[in-house]
Order: sequence, then structure tokens, then C-alpha cells
Amino acid sequence: MQVRGLLLLLALVLLTAATEAGKNKKDKGKKSSSECEDWRWGPCTPNSKDCGLGYREGTCKDETKKLKCKIPCNWKKKFGADCKYKFESWGGCSVQTGVKTRSGVLKKALYNAQCEEIVHVTKPCSSKIKSKSKAKKGKGKD
Repeated sequence: MQVRGLLLLLALVLLTAATEAGKNKKDKGKKSSSECEDWRWGPCTPNSKDCGLGYREGTCKDETKKLKCKIPCNWKKKFGADCKYKFESWGGCSVQTGVKTRSGVLKKALYNAQCEEIVHVTKPCSSKIKSKSKAKKGKGKD
């Protein structure tokens, strides 16, 4: 009976030590000691050219911080990288203008970005005719 009691006590001590170690890891993971909650973030500024890795600067009262950020190289410069939209399908090609149009509704504004609620985009009509069925290789052997 004493062996069982010792094993139970040992298991309890190990469990307690593991729990405490987990708490310490969580505390170390906190990067900010700031108690400021009203951060204002600027746009992501790329380190070179107009896309790729960069940083954004934030201010809150007398504090300033810089966060790493990334601007995708295929982003729509007109809307900004921090404005995320849900777009509908492309409309038909206008014979008069030679362009297709579609609109997007704001889905998410990151870092307090000032975004338009609805945006409209256009692109030139394709001169290629895409076929919906592709030839299947290896099928229909004689």
C-alpha cells in the first residue's frame, strides 16, 4: 500500500511541475508589456519596391511600435493591402468599352485601415475563347 501512495504522490508532483512549467512558457511568450489598448496602426510600408516584407508603425499615447508585415505582390494597389473584399463573379464583356466589371464588398479592414465599403474593378475582355472540355489522354484505346 505504501508503494501505491508513493507512486501517486510522485505522479502528483510531476503533474504540478509540468503545469507550472507551462505557465512560465506562456508568460515568456507575451511580447508586449504595454497596457495601452487604443493602438493606431499605419499602413504596411515595404522595405523595397512596392511589395514584399516591410513594417507598419503603431502609436498609442506616448508609445510607438513597429511590427513586421508583408504586402503580397499581387495586391490591388487601389484598395490597399489592409482592405479585404469579397468579390462577385465577373460580369459580361461590354462591347462598347471592351472591359468586364465586378464589385466587391468590404469583408475585413485590418489595423484600423480606412477602406471603402464597396469597390468596383474592371479588366480587359479576353480575346481568347476558352473551351470547357479538355481532351482526355489515355482514354478510349482501340
